[in-house]
Amino acid sequence: MSKVLYAKSHEWVEFLDDTRARVGISDYAQNELGDLVFISLPEEGDEVSVGESFADVESVKAVSNVYSPVSGTVKAINEDLLDQPELVNSDAMDAWFIEVENISDKADLLTEEEYKKLIAE
Repeated sequence: MSKVLYAKSHEWVEFLDDTRARVGISDYAQNELGDLVFISLPEEGDEVSVGESFADVESVKAVSNVYSPVSGTVKAINEDLLDQPELVNSDAMDAWFIEVENISDKADLLTEEEYKKLIAE
């Protein structure tokens, strides 16, 4: 079932099933940010909403918000990123930030093809 879609704000979402998904930032986003030095994540049990910031990433260049492409409850956070934010730089598609359950809403998401067109512009 695993299907990866993208938000225009450069997050990816991998649907694990109809009500659960993992969220991270795209390879394009991590590349634009540069070397990540700090990531702040929400707590398990927190609510996330479409288009609202749920985390921030600090790079050598700037601090940026990470926006949720889905609404639901944070089921898990990737604790490895708290100690090793550079994991996102080495493999953005493998370094998920949060797992969301009870998904009630999702943003207008793009296929990989549509996302590639967006970042090429």
